[in-house]
Amino acid sequence: MAPLAFLIEFVFGLLILAIVARAFLSLLPLDPYHPVVRLLFQVTEPILAPLRRYIPPVGMMDFTPLVAIILLQVVEHFLIALLQSL
Repeated sequence: MAPLAFLIEFVFGLLILAIVARAFLSLLPLDPYHPVVRLLFQVTEPILAPLRRYIPPVGMMDFTPLVAIILLQVVEHFLIALLQSL
């Protein structure tokens, strides 16, 4: 079970890191067609897009990445607890 728990933590950590990176990169005037920017969008958009339907921006602030990170952490902890109970 430990290797599977490590894999879950690793994957969720990468997803959270990608969301944080995308949030920071959105503050910079970068080319949206740059391969790194496109990769971040491809990885994070399936997580962020559904949340944007329910979480409107407040002024110029988009809280969707913050909510996504919290939800990812909740799911990660749930999965780890489920593995430990087996």
